[in-house]
Amino acid sequence: MEGSGIGQFIPLILIFVIFYFFLIRPQQKKVKEHKAMVESLKRGDKVITSGGITGTVERLIDNDKVEVEIADNVKVEIVKATGIQGLLNTQEIKK
Repeated sequence: MEGSGIGQFIPLILIFVIFYFFLIRPQQKKVKEHKAMVESLKRGDKVITSGGITGTVERLIDNDKVEVEIADNVKVEIVKATGIQGLLNTQEIKK
């Protein structure tokens, strides 16, 4: 009887392991890469916002905001952590 009780938990444990390797771990890696990208922003970087607007970083405001020029004489302030989706001028090679 005791062996069958443990046997019932094996599928549940297996499902958790599958979720960890296919969902949780890749998401943590993606968050870490995004954080590193946001921390490395500098003046002149071309970025794309989470709304799909492209622009050039003009200046960094404090540690949490960036001023982005999206057109001639049109500048917007964007929160770094949530507003910047990616860099457009990266030279990284995807593995």
